[in-house]
Amino acid sequence: MLKAREISWTKDHKTILRNIDFHLFSGECVGLIGPNGSGKSSLLKILSFLETPTSGLLYFQGQSVPRNVPLPIRRRIAIVFQEPLLLNTHVFDNVAIGLKIRGLSKRLIRERVDYWLEQFGVSHLSKQLARSLSGGEAQRVSLARAFVLEPDILFLDEPFSALDAPTKEELRRDLGQVFKATQTTTVLVSHDFRDILHLTNRALILLNGQVMAEGSPSELLKGPQQEDVEHFLQHYSYK
Repeated sequence: MLKAREISWTKDHKTILRNIDFHLFSGECVGLIGPNGSGKSSLLKILSFLETPTSGLLYFQGQSVPRNVPLPIRRRIAIVFQEPLLLNTHVFDNVAIGLKIRGLSKRLIRERVDYWLEQFGVSHLSKQLARSLSGGEAQRVSLARAFVLEPDILFLDEPFSALDAPTKEELRRDLGQVFKATQTTTVLVSHDFRDILHLTNRALILLNGQVMAEGSPSELLKGPQQEDVEHFLQHYSYK
């Protein structure tokens, strides 16, 4: 569904990503994991067309993606960030905004928004102002806003990192159930290997802007790995 070949990215005279190959099949949830500054969020920005690589090629649904990404392709993806970017309006309107832009009927918008608010356990907040929500509630609304678009690919950039431990664990569990039910093709960025273990089928470990290891979470933990990868896994994954 999505493929990247020999992706490199330089910004402000600093090389952030180096010669990265990546592929994503339909129905997969692939994790990008590494320490701060490893390039995982930068790679997500490239893959989701928020940034343009300095060199390399991107392919979407088998077609080469031009540097000026067409709007119809952009509309086939959805992104959820670490900090929920909610509008200063009611929860329902926040979740509905993308559907309104796409020109769906009011009936269909109501059905889909109500459904996804229910899936993430926030239907009772439909008429509440989004800016008054707790961190966990706001992230649930942000996820509902992404899923309501029924994207071909969902990108999640550290969606749990701003949450306290109990809230994070509950949301991770609920998101896992949604993944199981929908088989949504997803790229998940995290620095916490527990997110990778619970949610992804396959993961790439990035260190210093390069992919240093790839495999299923269990394969990565079993090793053996290069010394720097082994050190990262011991520190972050509770191996």
